[in-house]
Amino acid sequence: MNIPFIIDAHLDLAMNAIEWNRDLSRPLEEIRQREMFMKDKPDRGKGTVCLPELRKGGIGLVVATQLSRVAPLGSSLSGWNSPQQAWAMTQAQLVWYKEMEAMGEMVQICNLQDLDAHLALWNDVSIANEKKPVGYILSLEGADSLVDVSYLHRAYDYGLRAVGLSHFGPGRYAPGTKMQGEITPLGIELLKEMDKLNMILDVTHLTDEGFEQTLEIYNGPIWASHHNVRDIVPNQRQLNNNQIKRLIERGAVIGGMLDCWAMDIRFIDTVSDPWQLDIRLENLVDHWDKICQIAGNTEHIAIGSDLDGIFGTEQSPWDMNSIADLQKYQDILIRRGYTLADVENIFYKNWLRFIRKAWS
Repeated sequence: MNIPFIIDAHLDLAMNAIEWNRDLSRPLEEIRQREMFMKDKPDRGKGTVCLPELRKGGIGLVVATQLSRVAPLGSSLSGWNSPQQAWAMTQAQLVWYKEMEAMGEMVQICNLQDLDAHLALWNDVSIANEKKPVGYILSLEGADSLVDVSYLHRAYDYGLRAVGLSHFGPGRYAPGTKMQGEITPLGIELLKEMDKLNMILDVTHLTDEGFEQTLEIYNGPIWASHHNVRDIVPNQRQLNNNQIKRLIERGAVIGGMLDCWAMDIRFIDTVSDPWQLDIRLENLVDHWDKICQIAGNTEHIAIGSDLDGIFGTEQSPWDMNSIADLQKYQDILIRRGYTLADVENIFYKNWLRFIRKAWS
């Protein structure tokens, strides 16, 4: 049975593989079984993402991250004590992606030629999805690990195509979620180098001040890989209406995320239960609706699920067992009044249109 193709623009695959010690080439139930009695992280035994489930869900192309933060002295957040250590971790993550390529599990997408070849493979109905590699575009979530700006060029050479300046807390290039303030002088220098390389800038996790600053400074392609709407969840992590308008004006696409904390203001990390609060996949459509109302169309929304981004089923919609359940959005969206053309926009066409324009 043919199922719709999906692009997910934010998955922390290598972090799960290296730091969570998950063999993502294995079936999801096996990964959960291995973690059944582990208590070191709140999502043990509750993961939703692995390569077989991506194929099962028709999620043939993802934006996959490198993620490694530097923690300043006195910070309550976890992270490495030096940029060099953080860089080393991103290189371990890169090696994992390369190992997945060697196994035929994944394939890196760096340019339009790669993209077209990969789409042709996934459009070939004579080959079962289970036998197709998952394509990935490499993104750096938080730039802390770039020891200095020259490291950006090293990363570009191995295929890095998108960068977000910040993550959570203080950052070497920009402060992030739950912080205030402008990007740092190092961040301004990095933006100029990214511009020269025509890299994609991810505004996710920027402060409000940093958001405004980067949109003024940066001339290249911009997206928001995993962001929801502040009108519905009123905290600094989400986009306000003016930010949404600014992104639409720049031709950006905004990926909706499935962390319950970003979907419903009632949810409290490690305390709330998605089932008790009835947080379902459909809740994300409320956020998409708002963006569509501002845009006047469905051309600026898509999926950036962030699934297994340091949370599992305990912090995901209760009607979702694995990432393959993204396919449920077709029926949900049709029921909510979206057309099949809208569904295609959200599932893959908006990201595809953006990438083609950015790389042309």
